[in-house]
Amino acid sequence: MTIEVRVPKLPESVADATLVAWRKSPGEAIARDENMVDLETDKVVLEVPAPAAGVLKEIKVENGATVTSGQLLAVIEEGAVAAAPSAKAAVAAAPAAKSADAAAPKLSPAAKRVAEENRVDPAALAGSGRDGRVSKADVVKHLSGQATVPAAARAGRSDQRVPMTRLRARIAERMVQAQSTQALLTSFNEVDLHAVNALRARYKGDFEKQHGVKLGFMSFFTKACIEALKKFPAVNASIDGNDIVYHDYFDVGIAVSTDRGLIVPILRDADALSFADIEKAVAAFATRARAGSITIEELTGGTFTITNGGVFGSLLSTPIVNSPQSAILGMHKIQERPVVVDGQIVVRPMMYVALTYDHRLIDGREAVQFLVTVKQCLEDPARLVLGV
Repeated sequence: MTIEVRVPKLPESVADATLVAWRKSPGEAIARDENMVDLETDKVVLEVPAPAAGVLKEIKVENGATVTSGQLLAVIEEGAVAAAPSAKAAVAAAPAAKSADAAAPKLSPAAKRVAEENRVDPAALAGSGRDGRVSKADVVKHLSGQATVPAAARAGRSDQRVPMTRLRARIAERMVQAQSTQALLTSFNEVDLHAVNALRARYKGDFEKQHGVKLGFMSFFTKACIEALKKFPAVNASIDGNDIVYHDYFDVGIAVSTDRGLIVPILRDADALSFADIEKAVAAFATRARAGSITIEELTGGTFTITNGGVFGSLLSTPIVNSPQSAILGMHKIQERPVVVDGQIVVRPMMYVALTYDHRLIDGREAVQFLVTVKQCLEDPARLVLGV
């Protein structure tokens, strides 16, 4: 019995997807629910599981093609068994396959796509990521000749044209849209994280032992932002045509960097989450985002966003609002600096924070006071418990 494999139903906000790579070839056996093919939308990479066990009989759509909901991708012969290779061939191939598997580097989805489109042997790539993982940048570097050919040995200069991934193209579109449709301004302040550091140092051991996750900074910043959003609801609002939409919930987006680009999974009802809940969710988002397993639903919506450029060493920046939201908080690198406290010069762990906001909706006064509230909550964390 033949089974059709079709593109799963895509959300209303996603019109189509790109077929990135087939994980199986015609004639290969496949187990039920085993991933057959990767589809890339402008938000996430979707895996298409096999609806039944059998043999992949025919592929209807090749790599790089654009597909839509319900489109036929392949046909499976249910219950069939793949033809076994001859014993002699199997014995000869086993050592080579084992050696190839051991030597083959791990490629991110974006890297795999670029490598396949340019017919690059994965074994020839040097990965710069953790455990030798190959990123898209590594593939581009290899294609440009920088990885293997010294500058002095190159006869001339060349350009390598690599198509944008759908996610990168979508990011570019949204950033241009935000800057062209919103009146964006950025306000800055600085935060003394001495009290937060002291609190973390005092309780980090007990916290991790009890909750199974480290006590980081993101939970403190998320809680501080929620307190500020409660005081200044315009920062949590959005513009829809000639209307202002005030949200009575706090769905906070946490920007996560991946090989494919920046994505923003959402902490739903973040005001109802504990410090431990937030830290667990953020850690899970980071792991799953880099593995490409974040769902579209987890990236949809959001009333406010927090991004942390400090993890890359940024001391100061002006983040761009994640439209249709009206504001975004930028965290930065913690750096010890001399400051005056009670008339004395002391060295404290300081961080610059930035709030980029849509001036059509949020006045400068509100933006400044929002940052002051965030600053007060972080410099006196008891406020986060007492709600003052």
